[in-house]
Amino acid sequence: MEAELDYTKSAQQNAEDYFERSKEAKRKLEGAEQAVKRLEKRIAELDSEKIEGRELRKKEEKEWYEKFYWFFASDGRLAIGGRSAQQNEEVVAKYLERNDLFFHANVFGASVVVLKNGTEASSEVKEEAAQFAACFSKAWEQGLAAVDVFSARKDQVSKSRENGSLGTGSFLISGEREWYRNVKLELAALVSENRIDLQKQFDNANAYVKVLPLEIIVNAKKLKIMPFTAYSRSAQTTGMKLTPGKLKKSDAAKAIAKRLNYNDIDYIMQHLPPGGFSV
Repeated sequence: MEAELDYTKSAQQNAEDYFERSKEAKRKLEGAEQAVKRLEKRIAELDSEKIEGRELRKKEEKEWYEKFYWFFASDGRLAIGGRSAQQNEEVVAKYLERNDLFFHANVFGASVVVLKNGTEASSEVKEEAAQFAACFSKAWEQGLAAVDVFSARKDQVSKSRENGSLGTGSFLISGEREWYRNVKLELAALVSENRIDLQKQFDNANAYVKVLPLEIIVNAKKLKIMPFTAYSRSAQTTGMKLTPGKLKKSDAAKAIAKRLNYNDIDYIMQHLPPGGFSV
């Protein structure tokens, strides 16, 4: 063992210095021990606590269909619509299947709307898809109040004709179509939350789980833009009615965000039709 000595001091003075150092080290050790005890006590308190009334918000995850215009009909069927000529091509090429229905407003420049399992849908649900197709067409941008819409089966939809292929986003419809006359251009905007109650799980969980919230909101604040006919048949009561008007799309998006407490302005903009609005 080696020890440093101050040669300018006597042996007694060096001994006294080491004694003081040892007392200081002991005080520091006692302070550290007290800090450890306080930390252990706090951990024990957290271990036994139940934190009630909190919400854990999970970042909203986008579903595959959200890159298109979309809504769920009153019976739960999904409908998707192209947001561009390229997406119209994609909707038909990748997602139009044998039991689906193809919807299109009777104007030049409109979203292709595909109602999944539409051939088996009720007339009410078909009317919802028709209204969706009407709203996402040039008719909205033109400020029209209503427009005709038609639907067709997959085997009636083609990209070719006798004198060549059609342009991007255009399709040839053969055979008899089903018509929906004077479809009103009316949409509804609303926000929904999906909640999971974890109280029962916590009742049987270990102490570490008990520090988690009792309620989790999954995909919180999911914005839905749907035909007003579908909204009117739902149990929702907090939606906003949208019709063609003079309010700029960006201003309409801000009004929707404020009224529905939904902060993603870009998402709202992406899921509204081109043109003006009355909110």
